[in-house]
Amino acid sequence: MLTINNFSKTYKGGKKAVDTISLKVEAGDIFGFIGHNGAGKSTTIKAVVGVLDYEEGEILIDGHSMRTEPLICKQQLAYIPDNPDLYEHLTGIQYLTFIADVFGVAANIRQERIKQYADAFELTASLGDLISSYSHGMKQKLAIISAVVHEPKLLVLDEPFVGLDPKAAVVLKQLMHELCGKGSAIFFSTHVLDVAEKLCNKVAMINHGKLAFAGTMETMLAEKAGGSLEDVFMDILSQEV
Repeated sequence: MLTINNFSKTYKGGKKAVDTISLKVEAGDIFGFIGHNGAGKSTTIKAVVGVLDYEEGEILIDGHSMRTEPLICKQQLAYIPDNPDLYEHLTGIQYLTFIADVFGVAANIRQERIKQYADAFELTASLGDLISSYSHGMKQKLAIISAVVHEPKLLVLDEPFVGLDPKAAVVLKQLMHELCGKGSAIFFSTHVLDVAEKLCNKVAMINHGKLAFAGTMETMLAEKAGGSLEDVFMDILSQEV
């Protein structure tokens, strides 16, 4: 569903934020992307979803190149940044309707999905209110609903649990499992390592722009017998790049 081959990104001034990383996310995967602040996670994610241009390497979404076929790629995915920008002059339902229109979701299907997800996130009663009146957590919930209203093949999230209350976090985990059960894939960054350990079947760890590990969670934890993902993370951070 997502293939990254030898991707690198160098910013003006010569700073290499990401250095030749390769990984593969397959249908049904919940794939965690882990690293310290400034490790290159957000740079990679922004390139994956087409927000950031790149010159080195290749990024494929369901077999299509993000560089040469960006529209086809973006039709297959949904992206939630760590601080989503919503159209605050719209009501919640107007925003969801707009997103459903963009992706061509039929009226009966969108109504069913919006009701299902808004009820699950306890947002139904607020859909008629202006987004400008929403709390940060409510905006995060709305962004999540808008991302899944067209059931993307690839859902990409940057720190999705930030700002969510514990109940909403549980609902999001259930939703992630539901989407993957239908054949989608999820690629997300997080600093909440205990959540990643329990939720993900695969994980990649990036350290100063270089890939330190990519594979199954089981293999990752085997790197440090009896340890947790947090133990492995701290061990990798302590190593020289």
